[in-house]
Amino acid sequence: MVPQLARRGERSQTATPMTRAAAEAELAALNRAGARLICWGEPLYPGALAAIEDAPPLLTVLGRAELLSRPIVAIVGARNASAIGRRISRDLAASLGEAGIVVVSGLARGIDAAAHLGALETGSVAVVAGGVDVVYPEENRGLYEALARQGAILAELPLGTEPQARHFPRRNRIISGMALGVVVVEAAARSGSLITARCALDQGRDVFAVPGSPLDPRCRGCNDLLRRGAILTENGEDVLSQLAAQVRDAPPPPARLAPIYDGLASRRVHPPDRRR
Repeated sequence: MVPQLARRGERSQTATPMTRAAAEAELAALNRAGARLICWGEPLYPGALAAIEDAPPLLTVLGRAELLSRPIVAIVGARNASAIGRRISRDLAASLGEAGIVVVSGLARGIDAAAHLGALETGSVAVVAGGVDVVYPEENRGLYEALARQGAILAELPLGTEPQARHFPRRNRIISGMALGVVVVEAAARSGSLITARCALDQGRDVFAVPGSPLDPRCRGCNDLLRRGAILTENGEDVLSQLAAQVRDAPPPPARLAPIYDGLASRRVHPPDRRR
């Protein structure tokens, strides 16, 4: 049946159904990792993501899957972020978290890591480009472990999958697809963060951008988004006021959790990495 459906869908490759033994082995591996599968159409599957054209049929989740049913905003940006950019990202995430918003990002160094840290106590989800059991980049292992305990790690790829360049654009459409809006904090003229912004526009999401110095190449992408109609953003209230109608009936955030990880001050600045 599955191969017939694949041919009807004009797939170039033949689809081979998984054997029962392979399925049982994968479920056992998920159980050992403490992760779970969420299928499209199930109550915990993010409603906004379910509505996009190429929504993943299955998601693997490690951590607090209930976060996926709350209002979500994405914060993304440069890996080689400035200290000011990281502070803005962290403050934005903390402000949104206090208002009951879950912050989603990609667990990359720089802006992503700062966003996760800002919302760690109120709810943050990392969407990764490999399996949920693969830490990338390695320097974010402490943050990964904190998110696995206090937030959630999410992936569409199977356990054990190592991130590759081609996985990142598809990961980005999940980040934007889950969210009511995407905030970009520092992005070069050609960066993966702008791919996420384009995905958001294609999916009918609001795009927010933090303005920056025209002398800083890390801000050119954000400034260009603003020229093209993105919502100028300086603080969490700028985001909340735009999304007020969509989050008005959101459940209150849970009690704040005790912070268990804070490595932002020791973050090193790295050269640009186009894999996003």
